[in-house]
Amino acid sequence: MLDLQRLRALHAVSVHGTVGAAAAALGFTPSAVSQQIAKLERETRTVLLEREGRGVRLTDEARQLVVTAAELLAIVERAETRLEERRGVPSGRLAVAAFASAARGLLPSVLADLAARHPGLDARLTEVDPHLSVDLVAKGAVDLVVAHDWDIAPLPAPAGVEQAPIGEDLCDLLVPEGHRLAGRSAVRREELGGERWICQPPGRVCHDWLLRTLRGAGHEPDIVHQADENPTLVALVAAGLGVALIPRLGRGPLPAGVVEVPLDPMPVRRLYALWRTGAARRPAIAETVRTLRAHWPGVSAHGTPPALTAGSA
Repeated sequence: MLDLQRLRALHAVSVHGTVGAAAAALGFTPSAVSQQIAKLERETRTVLLEREGRGVRLTDEARQLVVTAAELLAIVERAETRLEERRGVPSGRLAVAAFASAARGLLPSVLADLAARHPGLDARLTEVDPHLSVDLVAKGAVDLVVAHDWDIAPLPAPAGVEQAPIGEDLCDLLVPEGHRLAGRSAVRREELGGERWICQPPGRVCHDWLLRTLRGAGHEPDIVHQADENPTLVALVAAGLGVALIPRLGRGPLPAGVVEVPLDPMPVRRLYALWRTGAARRPAIAETVRTLRAHWPGVSAHGTPPALTAGSA
């Protein structure tokens, strides 16, 4: 009989692409995942992983087995959902994925609140880019995702995935102290020509928004520095190396040498919670979504989490 945990390990490698990433998602060591798959190979008398450069690839037989694994894991999830629903309280493990600024600015207070009120719930957070996380929840690699979109690029929700809005995150133009726009009460997008921009890399939602918006205003943005994390972008602005558009969520206090200037109209990104339809009735999902939405007004008012008291919502 096939072992479910070994199938889960193979499924995770298929979803995440590497043994190391699968191990991180499952909370195991890479060695433990490799051992699980080696046992599954002996169990099935089939080669499942082959070396490819510095990584591995799934064989044709492994890909067929992954389809079966996904079906079995979905059956298990439905059974767990029904049991938790009958108990009526959030419990069990809940794998949550969130993009960086939400993981920093929103999730700490939410997870602490859930832990204080629901000790039977084991929520675990992983930081994942939004363009990857929706696929992860659809494939069953995580249970709940916090993702975002912009007005020009609506968030795709694949079949079998439900979503609920959490709130809207405002974004500001950050400029070095002494910049020509510093001190302005508002700046229109048409006034941004000729600036040196600091931005996230291509393929990220913020990067795509900047290019499409400024081109729509008649400017080709000159992107001179790129970095993944917002704190790095802010530090580059503080050094006088350019200007950046930074959302408020998780931004924290601005360092000396950086001035916040509102854009008119102000850019807004929308935050969503997403989960698989099969788990929609799970109390852990419903309570986590409710808590995310309950915490949002306090978080969005400050840009960082307010002081947390045990049991607050």
